Amino acid sequence: MTFAAHHARKRFGQHWLIDASVLDRIVAAAELTGADRVLEVGPGRGALTERLLASAAGSVAAVELDRDLVAGLRERFGADPRFSLLQGDVLELPLPAANKVVANIPYNITGPLLDRLVGRLDRPVQPPYGRLVLLVQQEVGERIRAKPGSSAFSALSVRMQLLARCTTVCPVPPRCFQPPPKVQSEVVCLDPLPPEQRLAPELARSVEQLLRRCFASRRKMVRNTLSGLLAEPELQALVAAAGVELQQRPQEIAPAQWVELAAGLNQRQAIQAPSA
Repeated sequence: MTFAAHHARKRFGQHWLIDASVLDRIVAAAELTGADRVLEVGPGRGALTERLLASAAGSVAAVELDRDLVAGLRERFGADPRFSLLQGDVLELPLPAANKVVANIPYNITGPLLDRLVGRLDRPVQPPYGRLVLLVQQEVGERIRAKPGSSAFSALSVRMQLLARCTTVCPVPPRCFQPPPKVQSEVVCLDPLPPEQRLAPELARSVEQLLRRCFASRRKMVRNTLSGLLAEPELQALVAAAGVELQQRPQEIAPAQWVELAAGLNQRQAIQAPSA
């Protein structure tokens, strides 16, 4: 099947990015050099692939789920020795070696793909990618980089900001795609923190547990969501040490304060634990 005969498939979340200026900004944000091995997720018809191969990147490895696009991609780029292509599900395949990721990702797999490419607080990707430049739904981009107190601030905001430096590159309106999606989009840049700046595993697990507990009832004050973990006086001392107030709600607490809460809770629980 040629590209001309191929129609975008809704079940794959296919929307071809056709705006040249946005494509150029994505590649520029990746800051590619000859030492970079790039992973591209969902190359589609190759608009972004073409620019990646025109850059200084040392190699480009693409993963495409739609087998009907594979022949066209190989015909278009197969002569370039820096290009390789895998057909299959990026959530299941062993990923090719790469130090940067550049992708217009299908919006219906954004959450699982972030887990695969960045990881979770208690299970970060090892070794981390040097940089990820991702085209995502604007709502997701806003949540990733949201500040405490914002309506977009969520558990995802805390997790991603404790795993990476998160910045926006540019907004991408629907007219930049063919066919146009029904949502606004955004290019985000994620620079994962080096291993020495990550949370220790035990602390990361505690932060994760607190996030799940508190953001499950995000409208409630932490006085209520944390009740039962400690006696009231100890709970008051715990939140005060973290610079938090009991009447605050989860979306008002900064990532560093969640870490302080988890560290203080671990310390108090260790003191209270019965000796063997």
